[in-house]
Amino acid sequence: MSQVWNFSAGPAALPREVLERAQRELLDWDGSGMSIMEQSHRGKRFIAMAERVEDDVRALADIPGDYAVLFLQGGATQHFAQIPMNLAAPGASADYIINGHWGAKAAREAAPYVNVHVAADSNHDGYRGLPARDTWQLDPHAAYVHLTTNETIHGIEWPSIPDTGAVPLVADMSSDIFSQPLDVRRFGLIYAGAQKNIGPSGLVLMIVRRDLLDRPTRPLAHILHYADHAAANSMLNTPNTWGWYVAGLTFQWMRAQGGLTAIAERNRAKAQRLYAAIDGSGGYYRNDVEPTARSRMNVRFGVHDAALDPVFVAEAEAAGLIALKGHKALGGLRASLYNAVPLAAVDALVAFMQDFRTRHG
Repeated sequence: MSQVWNFSAGPAALPREVLERAQRELLDWDGSGMSIMEQSHRGKRFIAMAERVEDDVRALADIPGDYAVLFLQGGATQHFAQIPMNLAAPGASADYIINGHWGAKAAREAAPYVNVHVAADSNHDGYRGLPARDTWQLDPHAAYVHLTTNETIHGIEWPSIPDTGAVPLVADMSSDIFSQPLDVRRFGLIYAGAQKNIGPSGLVLMIVRRDLLDRPTRPLAHILHYADHAAANSMLNTPNTWGWYVAGLTFQWMRAQGGLTAIAERNRAKAQRLYAAIDGSGGYYRNDVEPTARSRMNVRFGVHDAALDPVFVAEAEAAGLIALKGHKALGGLRASLYNAVPLAAVDALVAFMQDFRTRHG
């Protein structure tokens, strides 16, 4: 195929301009005669690059100086456990707001290290909506409140960030980070796997309020302690140098697009166009998520006859529309519309949906 449109939930599409620049620089990065993957992370060139990347991400999201920016490893799943290790003293409790698969998994993984209190859960309706605010049971003495801002599997997104008062809000933003303007000051800690909106898999971006790094915790190995990573400028051990570099190129690309405000408008247009095609199909396509909770990043849908879903996936792939099969936990179909997915890809998908309906209706 000369052209494919990638709707994968992750690892996901990267901006073409970023891939082309990485390709050009692969054998000779920064005039060094070597690949970025061959550079010492202690060398002057890499350290200068790391500083530029942090400057770009701070400018992109208006991150104030009292927040540390960390480039870590392990994927967001590792940090489900590592966050309570760092933010909760032995015997402490933490509140978890659960509105999908990943929030539930975060609570399970945290349970050995903190007393998990499920303060709200929308599982009663199969995670088709968000837990109503008046049902929340927050503990004012909790170490933190954990929230997953966008659920990739269930296609659920918080339209606004809830207020948790004096208790720090910890957010897994793996699948919607930098998809719109972000008020970092609303959070105690933000973490995100890179492989959806930032760069390649294997890198985690963390934005954490510095005072939280000083909390007393249980004894921890240095490699598990966020304060040690912050003190070492994310170079406590050999980092993911390739992931860090590509993330830096992606941040530059985001700024060149007009920043998060421009990116948000494009993401809104993409999601609106696809949901309009689903809702306007006369029931041929379905989406059972409450409209106010629909994700802009991960659009879950299906054909009215589930037996046609695999036919849709196969024919779409033959037409150059890749990775539209839904997650195994729910089946159906899913289109992920991360920052790097252009509007042209959504137009191609909508046109295919109309053609499929004509041929199979």
